[in-house]
Amino acid sequence: MKNLLVITTILALAIAIGGCATQGDLEKVQSQQNMTNVKADQAAQDAQAAKSAADAATIKANEAAARAEEAVRRAEEKERIADEKARIADEKAKQADTVFQRSMKK
Repeated sequence: MKNLLVITTILALAIAIGGCATQGDLEKVQSQQNMTNVKADQAAQDAQAAKSAADAATIKANEAAARAEEAVRRAEEKERIADEKARIADEKAKQADTVFQRSMKK
């Protein structure tokens, strides 16, 4: 029984000593943590840069849409003016034809 207790104690001490982290292990973990922090910081910077680029693209797209809407509005206005001029030209042509027809009857 005493032998079993001694063997168990020796095994427990061996596991405790072997299970403890060495200075090298701690430095390795700290190095990995630092590397992870650097990568996370870089990812955050990349995300911010992507957001800024997306915001700039959105602003440019909105400006382009506004210019396109203005171009459509101007084109519609020019079309309306052209239609009005065509209508006036038709009326003048009809009046001229009426005058011509009257002059031919005389």
